[in-house]
Amino acid sequence: MPTTRLMILVGVGVVLLAAVVFGVFTGNKGSHLELNGQVIKSRTGALDESNSVALLDFRISNPSNVSFVVREIKATLEKAIGEKMEAQLTSKGDMKQLLEFNKFLGAQYNDTLSIKDKIPARGQIDRMVAARFEVPQAELDKGKAIVLWMQDMDGPEFTTTYKLH
Repeated sequence: MPTTRLMILVGVGVVLLAAVVFGVFTGNKGSHLELNGQVIKSRTGALDESNSVALLDFRISNPSNVSFVVREIKATLEKAIGEKMEAQLTSKGDMKQLLEFNKFLGAQYNDTLSIKDKIPARGQIDRMVAARFEVPQAELDKGKAIVLWMQDMDGPEFTTTYKLH
Protein backbone atom coordinates (compact mmCIF):
# COMPACT_ATOMS: atom_id res chain seq x y z
CA MET A 1 0.00 0.00 0.00
CA PRO A 2 1.54 3.31 -1.11
CA THR A 3 2.40 5.81 1.52
CA THR A 4 1.30 9.43 1.58
CA ARG A 5 4.84 10.57 0.96
CA LEU A 6 5.11 8.42 -2.22
CA MET A 7 1.80 9.83 -3.51
CA ILE A 8 3.04 13.39 -2.96
CA LEU A 9 6.30 12.65 -4.81
CA VAL A 10 4.43 11.08 -7.74
CA GLY A 11 2.09 14.10 -7.88
CA VAL A 12 5.01 16.55 -7.89
CA GLY A 13 6.71 14.47 -10.63
CA VAL A 14 3.59 14.57 -12.81
CA VAL A 15 3.30 18.36 -12.39
CA LEU A 16 6.99 18.86 -13.26
CA LEU A 17 6.66 16.61 -16.33
CA ALA A 18 3.60 18.55 -17.49
CA ALA A 19 5.49 21.84 -17.04
CA VAL A 20 8.43 20.55 -19.11
CA VAL A 21 6.13 19.33 -21.91
CA PHE A 22 4.29 22.67 -21.92
CA GLY A 23 7.61 24.55 -22.06
CA VAL A 24 8.86 22.48 -25.01
CA PHE A 25 5.67 23.04 -27.01
CA THR A 26 5.45 26.79 -26.38
CA GLY A 27 9.21 27.31 -26.83
CA ASN A 28 9.15 25.78 -30.33
CA LYS A 29 5.99 27.52 -31.52
CA GLY A 30 7.86 30.19 -33.51
CA SER A 31 10.02 27.68 -35.36
CA HIS A 32 6.97 26.23 -37.15
CA LEU A 33 6.73 28.04 -40.52
CA GLU A 34 3.21 29.33 -41.04
CA LEU A 35 1.91 32.24 -43.14
CA ASN A 36 -1.25 34.32 -42.94
CA GLY A 37 -2.54 36.12 -46.00
CA GLN A 38 -5.41 37.81 -47.69
CA VAL A 39 -6.20 39.28 -51.09
CA ILE A 40 -6.62 43.04 -50.69
CA LYS A 41 -7.74 43.90 -54.20
CA SER A 42 -8.54 42.06 -57.42
CA ARG A 43 -9.06 43.18 -60.99
CA THR A 44 -10.10 41.16 -64.02
CA GLY A 45 -10.16 41.90 -67.72
CA ALA A 46 -10.38 40.33 -71.15
CA LEU A 47 -7.14 39.93 -73.08
CA ASP A 48 -9.05 38.70 -76.14
CA GLU A 49 -12.27 36.75 -76.81
CA SER A 50 -11.04 33.54 -75.20
CA ASN A 51 -8.44 34.67 -72.63
CA SER A 52 -8.75 36.76 -69.50
CA VAL A 53 -6.51 37.93 -66.71
CA ALA A 54 -6.93 38.40 -62.97
CA LEU A 55 -4.63 40.68 -60.99
CA LEU A 56 -4.50 39.89 -57.28
CA ASP A 57 -2.92 42.30 -54.79
CA PHE A 58 -2.36 40.55 -51.47
CA ARG A 59 -0.68 40.86 -48.09
CA ILE A 60 1.22 37.99 -46.48
CA SER A 61 2.44 38.00 -42.89
CA ASN A 62 4.89 35.55 -41.36
CA PRO A 63 4.38 35.22 -37.57
CA SER A 64 7.06 32.53 -37.23
CA ASN A 65 10.76 32.88 -36.45
CA VAL A 66 11.72 31.37 -39.82
CA SER A 67 11.83 33.18 -43.19
CA PHE A 68 9.67 31.90 -46.07
CA VAL A 69 11.53 31.87 -49.42
CA VAL A 70 9.26 31.30 -52.43
CA ARG A 71 10.12 28.23 -54.48
CA GLU A 72 6.96 27.87 -56.57
CA ILE A 73 3.74 29.83 -57.17
CA LYS A 74 0.46 28.69 -58.72
CA ALA A 75 -2.95 30.26 -59.21
CA THR A 76 -6.03 28.15 -59.87
CA LEU A 77 -9.52 29.19 -60.92
CA GLU A 78 -12.42 27.27 -59.46
CA LYS A 79 -15.13 27.63 -62.10
CA ALA A 80 -18.83 27.97 -61.29
CA ILE A 81 -19.37 24.30 -62.23
CA GLY A 82 -16.62 23.19 -59.83
CA GLU A 83 -13.97 22.46 -62.46
CA LYS A 84 -10.46 23.75 -61.67
CA MET A 85 -8.13 25.45 -64.14
CA GLU A 86 -4.52 26.42 -63.51
CA ALA A 87 -3.37 29.85 -64.66
CA GLN A 88 -0.29 30.95 -66.49
CA LEU A 89 1.39 33.55 -64.25
CA THR A 90 2.95 36.70 -65.65
CA SER A 91 6.62 37.14 -64.79
CA LYS A 92 7.99 40.15 -62.94
CA GLY A 93 9.65 41.33 -66.16
CA ASP A 94 6.43 41.12 -68.21
CA MET A 95 4.13 42.81 -65.67
CA LYS A 96 4.95 46.35 -66.85
CA GLN A 97 4.20 45.42 -70.47
CA LEU A 98 0.93 43.70 -69.51
CA LEU A 99 -0.29 46.81 -67.69
CA GLU A 100 0.99 49.17 -70.39
CA PHE A 101 -0.98 47.42 -73.16
CA ASN A 102 -4.07 46.77 -71.00
CA LYS A 103 -4.75 50.13 -69.35
CA PHE A 104 -8.17 48.92 -68.14
CA LEU A 105 -6.34 46.83 -65.50
CA GLY A 106 -5.09 49.97 -63.78
CA ALA A 107 -1.73 50.68 -62.17
CA GLN A 108 0.72 48.37 -60.45
CA TYR A 109 0.40 48.95 -56.70
CA ASN A 110 2.82 46.30 -55.46
CA ASP A 111 5.85 44.38 -56.69
CA THR A 112 5.15 41.12 -58.48
CA LEU A 113 5.64 37.99 -56.37
CA SER A 114 8.36 35.86 -57.88
CA ILE A 115 10.55 32.88 -57.12
CA LYS A 116 13.15 33.53 -54.38
CA ASP A 117 11.11 36.39 -52.88
CA LYS A 118 11.58 36.34 -49.12
CA ILE A 119 8.92 36.87 -46.47
CA PRO A 120 11.03 37.71 -43.42
CA ALA A 121 10.51 36.11 -40.02
CA ARG A 122 7.97 38.13 -38.01
CA GLY A 123 7.45 40.35 -41.08
CA GLN A 124 4.93 41.03 -43.81
CA ILE A 125 4.96 41.92 -47.50
CA ASP A 126 2.49 43.24 -50.07
CA ARG A 127 2.77 41.67 -53.51
CA MET A 128 0.71 40.99 -56.61
CA VAL A 129 0.31 38.31 -59.27
CA ALA A 130 -1.25 38.43 -62.73
CA ALA A 131 -2.89 35.14 -63.68
CA ARG A 132 -3.94 34.47 -67.29
CA PHE A 133 -6.77 32.00 -67.76
CA GLU A 134 -7.86 30.45 -71.05
CA VAL A 135 -11.50 31.41 -70.51
CA PRO A 136 -13.54 34.45 -71.58
CA GLN A 137 -13.83 37.21 -68.98
CA ALA A 138 -17.52 36.44 -68.39
CA GLU A 139 -16.60 32.87 -67.37
CA LEU A 140 -13.78 34.13 -65.12
CA ASP A 141 -16.11 36.59 -63.41
CA LYS A 142 -18.70 33.83 -62.83
CA GLY A 143 -16.10 31.60 -61.14
CA LYS A 144 -16.31 30.68 -57.46
CA ALA A 145 -12.75 31.50 -56.37
CA ILE A 146 -9.12 31.94 -57.29
CA VAL A 147 -6.70 29.96 -55.13
CA LEU A 148 -3.15 31.25 -54.75
CA TRP A 149 -0.64 28.57 -53.69
CA MET A 150 3.03 28.98 -52.76
CA GLN A 151 5.73 26.59 -51.65
CA ASP A 152 8.80 27.42 -49.56
CA MET A 153 12.29 26.27 -50.59
CA ASP A 154 12.23 23.77 -47.69
CA GLY A 155 8.81 22.33 -48.55
CA PRO A 156 6.10 24.05 -46.45
CA GLU A 157 3.12 25.30 -48.45
CA PHE A 158 0.77 28.27 -48.13
CA THR A 159 -2.64 28.74 -49.73
CA THR A 160 -5.02 31.68 -49.72
CA THR A 161 -8.38 31.76 -51.47
CA TYR A 162 -10.08 34.79 -53.00
CA LYS A 163 -13.83 34.35 -53.42
CA LEU A 164 -15.03 35.93 -56.66
CA HIS A 165 -18.59 36.33 -55.34
